[in-house]
Amino acid sequence: MTRSSVPGPPRLSRRGIALFCSPPRPPSRKSRSFSRSGWSSFRFWGEKRSRAMSRIAYVNGRYVPHSQAMVHVEDRGYQFSDGIYEVTGVYKGRPIDAEGHWERLERSLRELSIAMPMSRRALDFVASQVVRRNRVVTGIVYIQVTRGVWPRNHPFPPKVTPPALVMTARNGLGPGQAVAERGVSVYSQPDIRWGRRDIKTVSLLPNVLAKEKAHHEGGFEALLVASDGTVTECASSNAWIITRDGVLVTRALSNDILPGITRARLRELALGMGMQIEERSFTLDEAKAAREVFISSTGSFALPVVRIDETVIGNGVPGTLTLGLRARYLEFLESLSGPKWYDGH
Repeated sequence: MTRSSVPGPPRLSRRGIALFCSPPRPPSRKSRSFSRSGWSSFRFWGEKRSRAMSRIAYVNGRYVPHSQAMVHVEDRGYQFSDGIYEVTGVYKGRPIDAEGHWERLERSLRELSIAMPMSRRALDFVASQVVRRNRVVTGIVYIQVTRGVWPRNHPFPPKVTPPALVMTARNGLGPGQAVAERGVSVYSQPDIRWGRRDIKTVSLLPNVLAKEKAHHEGGFEALLVASDGTVTECASSNAWIITRDGVLVTRALSNDILPGITRARLRELALGMGMQIEERSFTLDEAKAAREVFISSTGSFALPVVRIDETVIGNGVPGTLTLGLRARYLEFLESLSGPKWYDGH
C-alpha cells in the first residue's frame, strides 16, 4: 500500500466531533477479468480520463472540494441507512427525465416521513450547479437525503431536525455502445431485500452482496429471484424479456420493484414503436428460454443480456428488438431540448 492510499484519521469539528471524510479510492482488482461480460474493457459512456480538475460536492448548503466532503458521525443515514437517494443522468449537458427523478425522490421521502430538504426548483438549481462546477457533459448526478443528525436512537428525531442533503456529479454514463453490441451476462441470486423495494433507500447491502457474487462469477449484473421462482429485477436495474412471440414483458409496478425512470421511458417508447407489452411476473426459467433479455437503468439505457448463469439467450448475440429499442432511446436522448445544466464552458 502506497503512502497516498493510507487513510488518515478522521477530522474534528470545532466542538471536537469526529467527521468522516471521503475515503481514498481502493486499488483496482486486476485479478478479475469479467471476460464473459466485457467488464475487463468496461468504460463509462462519456467518461473522461483526465483528473486534472478537482471534483466539487454539495453538502448541506455548501459547495466543497470532493476530498473534503464530510458527513457527521451521527447522521442517521450513516448509522441507520435512514435515507434515500436518486441518480439522474446528464446527456450533452441536459438532464435526462429530471422531473421523474424529483417526483420519485419526493415519493420515497414521503413514504419514510422524511421532509423535503428544499423545493423541486431549488433541487434542480443545486443539481445544475454541481454539474456545472464539475464540468459534467455526459454523466450522472447522485443525490442523497437522510433524516439528519441526532444522537443515536432508533425512534425518529424531533420533526424540527433538518434533513441532510448531499449531491455529487461525475462524467461517465454507464457502459458504452461497444458493450451493448456484445451484450452482457447476468447471474441469478436469491432476492433477500426488504419488502419495500419501491423506495429508493440507501440500505443497499443485499444488492451489494448479490452484485459482488455476480461479478465474482464474471457477470455484469445480478438477476434477483424471489422465493416463488419469479424474477423481481436486478441489483441496480430493471429486468425485461422478449418472448418467442415478440411480446415485451416486465414485472408490474408494486412494492417488489423500484419504479425505474428509464423503465417508464422505455415503456413509452416501445408502445410508440408498436411493440406489445405485458406487465406481469415471469420465472427464471422463462427468462432463460426467452427470445431476448435486457436490463434498464439510468446508465445502462436498454442493455442486451446474452447469458443468464450458464444459459445462452437466443443465439448468444444481442437481439434485434432490444437493439432497436436502445437505438430509439438514444434518439430520445439526442432530442432533449430543455435547459442545459452545463454548456461546456
